[in-house]
Amino acid sequence: MVDEQLYAVTNSQLHQLNSGMLHPVDGAPGSVHRIWDTNNQLWLSNNEGLHLLSDQGWKKLTDKVVKDLTLHLGLVHIATHDTIYRYESGQLVDIKPESGYLSSDSTVIMADGSQVLSNPVRIAPINGIASHNETLYILGHNRLALLDGPVFFPNPIDWGAFNSDTLRDIHSHGSRLCITTTKGLAEIRGMALTTLDHEDGLPYDDTTCVTTGFNGDLWIGTTTGAIRQTGEEFHYFGRDLWLPGDHVHDIAVYEQSVYIATDGGLAIIHYKPWTLRKKADYFEKRMEQWGHIRMGFAHKIYWGGEENGWLREVSDNDGGNTAHYLGAMAFKYAVTKDPKDRAKAVDAFEAMVWLDEITPKDGFIARSIWSVDGDIGKLATQGSGGLPAKWYESDDGKWIWKGDTSSDEVNAHYYAVSLFHDLVANKKEKDRAAKHLANIATHIMDNGWVLRDMDGEPTRWGRWDPEYLLQPYGHEAAGLNGMEAQTYVITAHSLSGEDKFQDGLQQLMDWGYHTYTVRQKLTFPPQNVVPWDDELAFRCYIPLLRYTEDPYLRSIYLRSLDRHWEVMRMQKVPFYNFSYGALTGNDCETDIAVQHLREW
Repeated sequence: MVDEQLYAVTNSQLHQLNSGMLHPVDGAPGSVHRIWDTNNQLWLSNNEGLHLLSDQGWKKLTDKVVKDLTLHLGLVHIATHDTIYRYESGQLVDIKPESGYLSSDSTVIMADGSQVLSNPVRIAPINGIASHNETLYILGHNRLALLDGPVFFPNPIDWGAFNSDTLRDIHSHGSRLCITTTKGLAEIRGMALTTLDHEDGLPYDDTTCVTTGFNGDLWIGTTTGAIRQTGEEFHYFGRDLWLPGDHVHDIAVYEQSVYIATDGGLAIIHYKPWTLRKKADYFEKRMEQWGHIRMGFAHKIYWGGEENGWLREVSDNDGGNTAHYLGAMAFKYAVTKDPKDRAKAVDAFEAMVWLDEITPKDGFIARSIWSVDGDIGKLATQGSGGLPAKWYESDDGKWIWKGDTSSDEVNAHYYAVSLFHDLVANKKEKDRAAKHLANIATHIMDNGWVLRDMDGEPTRWGRWDPEYLLQPYGHEAAGLNGMEAQTYVITAHSLSGEDKFQDGLQQLMDWGYHTYTVRQKLTFPPQNVVPWDDELAFRCYIPLLRYTEDPYLRSIYLRSLDRHWEVMRMQKVPFYNFSYGALTGNDCETDIAVQHLREW
């Protein structure tokens, strides 16, 4: 970066970054090996030597091929394969004393303190140089040396050793002299060498280049991505998401922007200070602009090519996806009281209720809805457990809706619609929300504690009956599914006041479902430990602990939550941390959860 202008080398030609594009620099030397920006001057090395850009154009300083360049004691120092020059008064001056360099291994110190050279010493080969603590360090292919005035120290390390024979780049960073290697980042403090690698948390060991960033951070290039080290943390930037290529050749930092040169092109990463609220607004805006939101539903999208752009996927779990959006809007409106946030919550609530209204059976909710004439994109073709999808036509023929509804969809409705009821809804909407959840619980109870599909059979994953949960083939689900069933009737009773749901709870307790609740989180065998079960459980804990008044049952549910969150803590996911804190009033490692949101 020279005079706030970025220069880069591509295809051995010098380019300038203007208006987001790299443009060739007219009149610049060709066959470029490397460029440097030192003292706000642009230096260029090619097959013909070293060139310096000035107001008068390019000035050639030497015919020799230059390996590296650094600022040392206020003056630019330049290294070729076997010589180090100082740039002074427009000229290159060889810094080697007339008598040659003295070797620390073969120098005799006389009584008067003078040094006598017993054997001449060569400092070649030189691949890189760096000024560190006012000392000039020299990097060879597989060694590190330094110059102490006229004395050449071939091994300035008292403790430690390189674990790689390939040393690539050298850079002074505060108290550390950093050297990239094929097996991590070597760091020298004083005269002790240690290596930072995967065992220390470095995402990738095959490092290529290193430079200082901003706020005291360090940027490390590798053959597979770039790494930012800030404090004890490492942030990894990989191909496709952040970079156009894998192999990082060089990194430059200017103010709070990072420029990463890869084998696939140049990446530019800008750091801008944002609040979490501003970040949330950004994602909400993108959801609306890109088409994630459709008729109140929240959808996945995918790239359909230049002709179609971004397309929606009407998926197996549109109700589940929309539930998180509705829950978020409910929480947001509770804080902001902004009518725009309320409108978003109402739209999502209407979509959730429509999933019940579109089916011929009260309380049997659809998974998703597809417009026969209006929708394009992906339509889910698979059902639960790899079975074919079950799509049914609406009475007016304008829509098809997906059946084979499972417990995850039901949990989503109880989680999100109950939050809408408590935090957003007016009197009319509260009545409708209560009726919606009561309808679902009624369908499940009236059909023998199952979701009964249009063919009259239980859906694949919609079973809470004792014939399933209290038999060997379904017993592993007794804890989670049993807790789900308790959630449905307790919530329905609290919101509707209908006694039949209290009777339903008593039936569940007669079957002993509550006795499995504390240990509903499966921890063994490994194949039964799946992440979606955690989401299902927490979508139950949130209404369950808001509405349960019985102190005996609350004790069970709180112990269950305590046990489950103790397992989840290692994941550091804000949804689980904040849910636990809100439901218990206990410490929920807020700082860790906020860090997750900050880094996302």
